[in-house]
Amino acid sequence: MKDLLVLKLGTSTITQKDGEVNETILKDICSQIAVLGEQYVLILVSSGAVGCGKRFIKNFSQKLIEKKAAAAIGNPILIEKYAKFLVPKGIPVAQILVERENFSDRKKFLRIRETCEELWKNGILPIFNENDVISDFELKFSDNDELATLISAGFSAKKLLLGTSVEGLLDKTEKVVPCIEDFSERILSFATHKKTEDGLGGMISKLNCARLAAKLGTEVQIFDVREAGNILKAEKGLIGTRCPAKLCEISAHKKWLASGSLSVAKVFIDEGAKKALQNRKSLLYVGVKEIIGEFKKGEIFEIYTEKNQLLFAVAQAKLASQELKTLKDSKGVFLARTDEIVII
Repeated sequence: MKDLLVLKLGTSTITQKDGEVNETILKDICSQIAVLGEQYVLILVSSGAVGCGKRFIKNFSQKLIEKKAAAAIGNPILIEKYAKFLVPKGIPVAQILVERENFSDRKKFLRIRETCEELWKNGILPIFNENDVISDFELKFSDNDELATLISAGFSAKKLLLGTSVEGLLDKTEKVVPCIEDFSERILSFATHKKTEDGLGGMISKLNCARLAAKLGTEVQIFDVREAGNILKAEKGLIGTRCPAKLCEISAHKKWLASGSLSVAKVFIDEGAKKALQNRKSLLYVGVKEIIGEFKKGEIFEIYTEKNQLLFAVAQAKLASQELKTLKDSKGVFLARTDEIVII
């Protein structure tokens, strides 16, 4: 089978201020998708459902229930627009709405992957979006940068193209950073938390996602998708910010573990615990400084070394966070074993 390329499109890149789809941009995007389909199998992760549907909600004010209603209206509108430009090119489309738990549960994850493989066999393009209508957590905390990353890492994508409304990561002089080999504090300092009116993500989100995807063997390109032909240029690395793929030799199980790593719980560890994990040791509770959120036995949590936004590792819990509170001497307890920890 051909290599997989995942293309993510943000709300502001394909919709106008009033929520209407910008058909000029979308038509060009679909033409480029058809060209990419000659070299890759594709997954499209498209935001825009809330943007498409919000004009139908009276006095829309960004409330959660209003976003759910807007997504319910907007999803069929969005998929119809893609079909309008792709079906004439011989590319039928399929919509796949998912929640984060679909990736943290390996059986559900494998069913999604098998469905995509069947669609590809039949020349059909899977278009993913979060299932905003039924998932409070996804809409409130997540974004489609993360969804595209979970797909890219879990499906072992060759490339992930993050199409946005900016040229890439800009340094302090407003010039594009062409390549990120190391996600240092200096690089992170260039990012801001500024988001578009309709979008959920920002450059910090994209960098965290790019770092995870690159670590797991997927090349990432962050670029402005709005100019004609820019997707094809980004695929060649001619525009935007490139994050080269790292050599990844971990097992398929650990790839899945890492790809489902964006969880509700965060564990902050001290330097001793960090060194232990780097030396392929287990995570002991004695090295934990703080736990934010809760997790059950078998669930995945994120590991940070300091209170910054740079993910250090992910792990599968050997026991629930609530159990720690009931143990008389929990300091020597294993929170996660070596074979269930992935350093990012």
